[in-house]
Amino acid sequence: MAEHQLTAYIREARKQGMTHEQIVDALAKAGWRMHEILEVVLEREPAQATPGVAAPAAPADAIISVNGISKHYGKLKALDNISLNVKRGTITAVLGPNGAGKTTLVRILTTLLDATSGRATVSGYDVQRDAQALRSAIGLAGQYAAVDGILTGRENLEMVGRLYHLSKAEAKKRADELLKQFDLEDAADRSAKTYSGGMSRRLDLAASLVNRPKMLFLDEPTTGLDPRSRFTMWNIIRELVAGGTTLLLTTQYLEEADQLANYIFVIDHGHIIAQGTADELKSQSGGDVIELHLSDRSQAQRAAAIIKRFGNGEEPHVNPNGGVITMPAPGGASVLIDVVRELDSNNLKIADILLRRPSLDDVFMKLTGHATEENQ
Repeated sequence: MAEHQLTAYIREARKQGMTHEQIVDALAKAGWRMHEILEVVLEREPAQATPGVAAPAAPADAIISVNGISKHYGKLKALDNISLNVKRGTITAVLGPNGAGKTTLVRILTTLLDATSGRATVSGYDVQRDAQALRSAIGLAGQYAAVDGILTGRENLEMVGRLYHLSKAEAKKRADELLKQFDLEDAADRSAKTYSGGMSRRLDLAASLVNRPKMLFLDEPTTGLDPRSRFTMWNIIRELVAGGTTLLLTTQYLEEADQLANYIFVIDHGHIIAQGTADELKSQSGGDVIELHLSDRSQAQRAAAIIKRFGNGEEPHVNPNGGVITMPAPGGASVLIDVVRELDSNNLKIADILLRRPSLDDVFMKLTGHATEENQ
């Protein structure tokens, strides 16, 4: 069957009400390989709308379109009417604290969880109607490395390749490519349980790329990693996008979103509370910010109450662990002198004080009234 005949077959099958899954099964039985079906034909076919849910008006360059997705567990609303679009060829971050709904959203978009209501498409596939076809077109690395500790790194990757129906030779070749790409060649034949945390995360990410997905989901990819391993993972993520992969990552690390993301959705208690580029979000916090470190951390609350009048009327934020006080400074540099004098007159010694531009943490504080877990 030639490609144009295959396209015509699919169009006719859709008229008869066949789903992506039914079409894929029929073509596979006819001898077509999965990657040929997905890459050559099915990607060109628009996803069918779920009955009763209007199709979202997604931009032409959107690879993910979410329209009114909700997930309820009894009275608990893990997600509440979430709508968003992800542009092809970008890194999009979903930023929020633990329990905000980030992982729930990823699980819905990767077919691991059904939404209570709403509709979502990924690469043109409806996440519920076309789940089987979609799973062959995406990659997912969850919060925790999903590798078999008994198997070697090479065996883990070859096993994933075979699960994607690659031949034994193709699976071995793909494993070799990924071991080299992720700098795991020296450890390739060691048991995965001997890997460090950073190595395990790299192996897990490599496994999610075995099928060469154009859309990759990373759920808190650097959680638990030391700073060096985190920076290594960031560089790998940048290289993947430069090679044409689209990424959606969830994170509670503000610096991670700032460093990597082209666009950020801030989520809290199941709602998107803000969105934009890092610079756009920072601009929502207004002007400069005073960051104050006291010699005696136990005096932080007292100092915050004293300097409040030099801010914009909002309560200064006090980090109880480090004793760091941050406060909007609408007066700019001139406020620093007043703050220093006031604290000195109250016998409060300053270890360090600086005036800086707003960070994403300042944005999150302004929007939610609390910091993300990394800064609480």
